[in-house]
Amino acid sequence: MSTAAPTAPKPQYDDPEYAANLRRATLASSVGSALEYFDFALYGLMTALVFNRLFFDPADPAMGVIGAFAVYGVGFVARPFGGFFFGTIGDRLGRKWVLVVTILLMGGASTAIGLLPTYEVVGVWAAVLLVIMRLLQGFGAGAEQAGATVLMAEYAPVRQRGFFAALPFIGIQAGTLLAALVFSGLSLMPEDAFLAWGWRVPFLASFLLILIALFIRMRLRETPTFVELEKHEQVAAHPFRDIFTTGMPGVITGIGLRMAENGGSYIFQNVALAFVAGTFIANPVDRGIATWGVTIGSLIGIFSVPLTGWLSDRFGRRPVYRFGAVFMLLFAFPAWWMLSLGDPVLTVAVIAIGIGVAVASMLGPQCALLPEMFGNRHRYLGVAMAREISAVLAGGLAGVLGTWLLTLTGGNWVVMGLYLATLAAITTASTFLIPETRSRDLLRIQDAVRVSTDEKDTGLVSVVIADAR
Repeated sequence: MSTAAPTAPKPQYDDPEYAANLRRATLASSVGSALEYFDFALYGLMTALVFNRLFFDPADPAMGVIGAFAVYGVGFVARPFGGFFFGTIGDRLGRKWVLVVTILLMGGASTAIGLLPTYEVVGVWAAVLLVIMRLLQGFGAGAEQAGATVLMAEYAPVRQRGFFAALPFIGIQAGTLLAALVFSGLSLMPEDAFLAWGWRVPFLASFLLILIALFIRMRLRETPTFVELEKHEQVAAHPFRDIFTTGMPGVITGIGLRMAENGGSYIFQNVALAFVAGTFIANPVDRGIATWGVTIGSLIGIFSVPLTGWLSDRFGRRPVYRFGAVFMLLFAFPAWWMLSLGDPVLTVAVIAIGIGVAVASMLGPQCALLPEMFGNRHRYLGVAMAREISAVLAGGLAGVLGTWLLTLTGGNWVVMGLYLATLAAITTASTFLIPETRSRDLLRIQDAVRVSTDEKDTGLVSVVIADAR
């Protein structure tokens, strides 16, 4: 095996073939992101307002809400395993085929949810089947966003990596927006019809997105950086072992960076809806009106995600990311106090700002930052581990822990303000532990977040986290 590090290729950005591949990569990543977040956002909306009534014993509404969010969290438990499994394959065999498999697995499970029987038909087996579909959905989704992130970062022009890497994540906002619009439209149906069959329609319709994404991804070429890795015979034989011997500083720091972005996203999308539309406040807000907060926030995010990605190209990843984390930290308590008032206008505004400004300001620079933090031999796995472990700790726990805290305290908004502020504080602190990675050469074998500035590619360990020279 060759030991010399490959030199960075110099793609001609005005070359028609390169431009065509860049467009395909953007589309492939965007459609997959849209599908994943359409399914997850839709499931979250259904969890807060529908699944607790259809898949659990209606005699105990409070436990139905907690049970529905618990099943929602099961999908996050499966995500790290999917990330570990497919991330290892992506670092050994390439990015393209992993993304083909994950879209089929994730989309197929989501479509199947639309066919499940309810508690009235099969009793507790309704919840069991829902858990199985969520496990499959989460297993596929565990490598989907990591793959999209790595794919675009490795394809993008170096000086514009933040902007181009953020473009597919418009799919996140588009998918969330589409889910909110669909849900808002369905909520206009008579409640009996909506609960009988209306909720199934969007899950079944997601099959169309699967076909579109599959068609695009089958025509996609492998990323230039992985091609170079293969050319120099430096593909890792055991990326899972490598990530534990040399890559854990990056994984742990990446988890910290994601706590506010991922946790905040699901808190505003799901827990906030359950809070304002349920029994926690004296004047509940209509579910259809509250959902407009998610819709408007996602619409704002379509512009703010690429904008903050572009800003990170100009000013650096760290300062832009830190702005989003500090904004959420300062916004946490005022946001939940305003939600507790039960005012429809304030509810929509709070949710929209939380998603479209606080969360999006971190998501934009994150798209390039996470791939830049890891070396080329275990980048897919490193990004997947950082994303998916944090998805369990932040997003997966948000629904269960949030609703449990609200139930325990009789709907006291202060506990949720403290919860959100804690996540934001962790992320703010994490931004001081990373080096500036803007314009980093993605062919480098070393991680950007290292245990020593002197560490060579031998797995030796020291004690100081610093930038690799």
